[in-house]
Amino acid sequence: MRLNLVAVWREATVFTEAERAALELTEEGTRVADAGGGVSDAVWASAAEHHDEEQLTALVILVAFMNAVNRLNVITRQPAGDYEPGRFH
Repeated sequence: MRLNLVAVWREATVFTEAERAALELTEEGTRVADAGGGVSDAVWASAAEHHDEEQLTALVILVAFMNAVNRLNVITRQPAGDYEPGRFH
């Protein structure tokens, strides 16, 4: 249920403050053109308030990886959402 609400995480009431901080860091780390070229100090500070250095490192690596995969899909014109459950069994 909560996964369905990620797209509206700002309005949803089901996420903890730590999850909200991670989602905001993820959003700014993904939408760099919209965020003025990077993650703001305020967003980083909020994430650091809720996550230790190891968790922040993992979060940054995961955001960077997902962004890289998304860019590869754009470049190679691989459509999103064409997964079929059981297809690779």
